[in-house]
Amino acid sequence: MAMFITDECTACGLCLPECPTESISEGDIYVINPDTCNECEDQDDGPQCVAVCPIDDCIIKAE
Repeated sequence: MAMFITDECTACGLCLPECPTESISEGDIYVINPDTCNECEDQDDGPQCVAVCPIDDCIIKAE
């Protein structure tokens, strides 16, 4: 599974440097590459992008 950035993204850029797999890239909004995102399974605090995102529910688990 992977994380997904919704249309609520303001492209603030806070998530970009926090991604340990470098799966986040810039676009009109930021996007997460589902082929490389591992939901920070090796991080004790879970997905780092979610932890720093200032918009509630902007980054969710992809279905």
